[in-house]
Amino acid sequence: MSLPTTTRQWCYPQLGSFDNLVIQEVPVGGPKANEVLVKIHAVSLQFRDLLIASGDYPARYGSMPPNLVPCSDGAGEVIAVGSDVAEWKAGDRVCANVMLDKVHNDAPINLALGGEVHGMLTQYRTLPANSLVRIPEHLSYEEAATLPCAGLTAYNALLSGYEPVKAGDTILVQGTGGVSMFALQFAVASGATVIVLSSDDEKLKVATKLGAKHVINYKTTPNWAEEAQKRTNGRGVDRVIEVAGNLQPSFAAIRRGGSIDIIGFVGANSAPFDIILPTIAKQVNIRGIYAGSVVQFNNMNRLIAANVETTRPVIDKVFAFEEAKAAFAHLKSQAHVGKVVIKV
Repeated sequence: MSLPTTTRQWCYPQLGSFDNLVIQEVPVGGPKANEVLVKIHAVSLQFRDLLIASGDYPARYGSMPPNLVPCSDGAGEVIAVGSDVAEWKAGDRVCANVMLDKVHNDAPINLALGGEVHGMLTQYRTLPANSLVRIPEHLSYEEAATLPCAGLTAYNALLSGYEPVKAGDTILVQGTGGVSMFALQFAVASGATVIVLSSDDEKLKVATKLGAKHVINYKTTPNWAEEAQKRTNGRGVDRVIEVAGNLQPSFAAIRRGGSIDIIGFVGANSAPFDIILPTIAKQVNIRGIYAGSVVQFNNMNRLIAANVETTRPVIDKVFAFEEAKAAFAHLKSQAHVGKVVIKV
């Protein structure tokens, strides 16, 4: 099989808006000794991708590369391997970890796809062999593309934290986006009771079908923390999957000694002093979550393979490669439930 010499990819000549995205054709070389060449079949979008597009995402490890190729999450097929690669072969179906250098849980984070290094919205991509994980056999490429950030972040929050979620726990999940839906599914698969928040009753119906025992519309019930307390008979929830970043209601909903897993900040308006005092008063464990390691990724995939139907990724809509801007616009609208995917 002859290898491709060029790849078509979306990139940003200038940040500021996803409307600045353009398609370019660039050379693609064969893999180096410890790399593999992957044909990308599908890419999924994150809230982070919107922040990077607008220029609002901080590049923590230096400036982003020029003509940045966006998107951290992709799934594809190995088409060539480097001379020192023994664990992969042509035809293997794989995802890359979002942080290419985070192989183990305590590894540093310097190379995040779609940020510090070029991302996955391209037809072909060379990747370090040790950054890859095998796709569960029952998942399509589109489904697998949802795993690296949204799936792994939810798994990390619930099953790799201070105390893994267990049967009988009550988990409060904010929203119905990608991370939130995976958190719902993983919690249900672990035997926990799940409360889901949304401002849309139709989205809450989807959450109910996926196993949520309680749903709360925070638009019609603005004091949702009090309602969550009622649903737990005044005990409070054991854990909050915090994606809004507005922590005061979460402090009101959590039980004493419970945990808040901070994942996003789509609705953040809290000041630091609003966080410190409630944390001390309720002895709450607060843990920042930023995706996970290759080790955690493989562990998550075993959970998914053992709970095929319960954990099947929720995909809202699939866009064609040429419709990338429309996919970004759909994500920004927040009309979606679960993940927005681009088929490459």
